Amino acid sequence: MVGGEYLVIALFSGLGGGIVGKLKGSSFWVWFLIAAIVPILGVIAAVLYRVENDELRKQCPNCGKVCKLYDALCMRCGTELDFPDVAIEPESVANPRSA
Repeated sequence: MVGGEYLVIALFSGLGGGIVGKLKGSSFWVWFLIAAIVPILGVIAAVLYRVENDELRKQCPNCGKVCKLYDALCMRCGTELDFPDVAIEPESVANPRSA
């Protein structure tokens, strides 16, 4: 079976990348596809990807939605967001997982 070994490596690499991506707060399927298409580099990229729950947040002055600090627009109302004087703590600090 020609290419069977590559398919096995791509499948397991995709699963590894998907699991790491999901643990970091991103989409399992996006990281699965990235890691399966580019097996070893995709898993490394998933490991190096930032954790979404560790990002500082800010509140939209128009609708009150809490957005990530790096967001330029509110995804709810479309208001342009400025850099705040005081940031809100990350989700990982506000809602620690109980062990």
